[in-house]
Amino acid sequence: MPDERTRHIYERIDEKTAQLPWFVREYVDKKMRTMSPRSLLNYCHDYLIFFDWLIAEGFCQGPRTDIPLECLENLTPQSIENFLSYLQFRLQNDKFTINRKLSSLKSLFNYLQNVAETSDLKPYLIRNVMAKIAFNKIKEDQETVAQKMAGKILWNDEYESFRQFVARDYREIIKNNKKLLNFHTLNAERDTAIVSLILGSGLRLSEIVGLDLHDVDFQKRMVRVIRKGNKEQYVFFSEQAGLDLTDYLAVRQKKYNVAASNQALFVSASMGPKGTTGRLSARAIENLVKKYAVAFGKPSLSVHKLRHSFATRYQAENNDIPKLRRQLGHSAIQTTMIYTHLSNDELKRAVDHMDDHFKGPNNKEWD
Repeated sequence: MPDERTRHIYERIDEKTAQLPWFVREYVDKKMRTMSPRSLLNYCHDYLIFFDWLIAEGFCQGPRTDIPLECLENLTPQSIENFLSYLQFRLQNDKFTINRKLSSLKSLFNYLQNVAETSDLKPYLIRNVMAKIAFNKIKEDQETVAQKMAGKILWNDEYESFRQFVARDYREIIKNNKKLLNFHTLNAERDTAIVSLILGSGLRLSEIVGLDLHDVDFQKRMVRVIRKGNKEQYVFFSEQAGLDLTDYLAVRQKKYNVAASNQALFVSASMGPKGTTGRLSARAIENLVKKYAVAFGKPSLSVHKLRHSFATRYQAENNDIPKLRRQLGHSAIQTTMIYTHLSNDELKRAVDHMDDHFKGPNNKEWD
């Protein structure tokens, strides 16, 4: 039975599909068995953008819900290229985002052509224009991606320095701002626990947001998470993360006045005289990490970069890609392999050693 957070996502999916044509609603209903609800929600968002563009450009008339299949049959490759240009230049989507949205459209059109059938056993679409459209080519080898990432994550002593900064040292920067100081006093344990848990487990943002109290097993130092593809998994967390979670849970009820029915692990402070305490949102967690990152002097840090920081440290200390892959929840081991490039100190030492061949006595270079 879906839990509270999953039900909320399904409700949002229902809201969006109610604004889309009948054949999209049918497709979404079919995909509910095989796709994670969060991915399906992203698909619905992509479809709203696409059908709004079709109406704005005059390809279809009337409201979104009344768009006929014939409108899709008559689209040309050039019209789809124009839509992709709209995503890039008007909506400022990068190539990765455009490829994701193109993938959601390709999946829909494939369903309409190769899966769905009319009552007389004919496909909904005879002609699939999306099959003619290629994805953006994004050619960056793992070494290049790794080196771009290297300057944006935490290394060595920075792990503990950043955790201590969130827990304590940030107060020194804001000590003359009473409002910010009070806010940090309220949330210090919670924020430290969030940062410590990501650095001590490599959990994704969505997985952190979705945690409930009963998902945490302190004895085994594991948390139950719902990973991509709606898969349940138990993930280990570090001893330090366990200590910080314990400190946070000791003050959670007193500081946030949480209702017994609210089982969310990480909660927000109530706002206003009648405000209620709710689950801390993904946006709120992103913002709090950004706040501390900027003050710490490493503004490129984000929740995802903290996840990368954990993975890099794990690989450097354990050199075990299969176990790291499971810990991170990667479906393909090639994704995990990037961390072998991030921590290749032996290669650096080998390159540095080359200089020895070009230096004479007293470290003077040969002519």
